[in-house]
Amino acid sequence: MIILSLLAAASFQDTGSLDRAVAAFTARPVGSEGGARAPVDPRLRLAQCPTVALSWRSEAHDAVVVSCAGPDWRIFVPVLAPPRAVATPAVVSAGAAMTPKAAPPVIRRGDPVTIEAGSEGFSITREGVAIADAAPGARFMVRVDGTPRPVQAVAVDAGRATLPGWSE
Repeated sequence: MIILSLLAAASFQDTGSLDRAVAAFTARPVGSEGGARAPVDPRLRLAQCPTVALSWRSEAHDAVVVSCAGPDWRIFVPVLAPPRAVATPAVVSAGAAMTPKAAPPVIRRGDPVTIEAGSEGFSITREGVAIADAAPGARFMVRVDGTPRPVQAVAVDAGRATLPGWSE
């Protein structure tokens, strides 16, 4: 019985080796700025891969794609982004009218969009096409191939969105 479990464990990819590969690729340890947000979930049962390939998911360097050509599998490891600067409120002199200024859209109708959702240890992405313009934080609809109806998303940045209810 023990031998069978050891053989079964040996047939899966070691997630610790994937963590080390991602840390080497990003040149940052897990949990630090620029490194993986969290270790790869050890519950994943990926077929063993003799050589994994690593690449950035996008130019934003927000996730590392770890893939294997044979057997064919691919996972996305979210990267801990540096904190964004907080905008300071503008000083308005007494008597000046305050008119709210709408944020310009970061996503335009027809733009390709990557929808992301995830938390520590996993990330899911889906590609689609924006049906409407959207400013950061605004909801909009995305047409995704293989789905009968559009999906609602929240604009994050140019070409990037998340599902409602999931933080970036």
